[in-house]
Amino acid sequence: MALWPWLTAALLLLLLLVQLSRSARFYAKIGLYCALCFVAATVAAAVCLLRHGGRTVENMSIISWFVRTFKYAYGIRFEVKGRQKLEEDRPCVIISNHQSILDMMGLMEILPDRCVQIAKRELLFLGPVGLIMYLGGVLFINRQRASTAMTVISDTGERMVREKLKVWIYPEGTRNDSGDLLPFKKGAFYLAVQAQVPIIPVVYSSFSSFYDYKTKRFTSGTIKVEVLDAIPTTGLTVADIPKLSDTCHQAMRTSFFHISKLPQENGAPAGPDAQPAQ
Repeated sequence: MALWPWLTAALLLLLLLVQLSRSARFYAKIGLYCALCFVAATVAAAVCLLRHGGRTVENMSIISWFVRTFKYAYGIRFEVKGRQKLEEDRPCVIISNHQSILDMMGLMEILPDRCVQIAKRELLFLGPVGLIMYLGGVLFINRQRASTAMTVISDTGERMVREKLKVWIYPEGTRNDSGDLLPFKKGAFYLAVQAQVPIIPVVYSSFSSFYDYKTKRFTSGTIKVEVLDAIPTTGLTVADIPKLSDTCHQAMRTSFFHISKLPQENGAPAGPDAQPAQ
């Protein structure tokens, strides 16, 4: 019983610190976000196992329902333009920009039916989060072994056509909060060309008005989402991938600056002269 006064004092001190310090508020919200992910993943995994019995893309609808509730805890609103372009019943590769851990909320907000993601293999080992990703059919690649990654992509191309899957990829390959888009890696474009399926770019506006890791700002805000027109790959070959990547990059970059209301000259240059990473 003697511990209660100390626990109460520690809790009050923590609450006071959160009220007075922007950094404390930032890390408290990040901690809550991580806790929500683990709790939601645990509950969703149980629901997925009870409903579908194992690993299937059909579990993604359950996962997305849980994650879409996070926005209410953080006061995040989404304004989506062009959602219907994702709903056509056909296989495709969906690409989007990647800014922070909050991207999962944005992805699940507009995730179409029969859509899986490609993610780095390390995420598979994040306890219940890795488990729920596995149950949802997420495809894991080892980015340290290019040959293995390309094998996964080749197998994915055959599977997405056979099962009419949509595959969601972040072509920048890593989180990027620079206020611009990084050069794109080639995997998404190789997959689309190999399977001869269209690419649908999805652009999320900058989070910088309400989320900034450098300044430790994390408030409520609105995320604008624009689904661009599908870019066909019929008849294209591996030789066309650099041009295809540049076309998608330019279209997404223009949209990013437009919906973020940022001047396009800001940020590091990453236009048509930038070379996609290998």
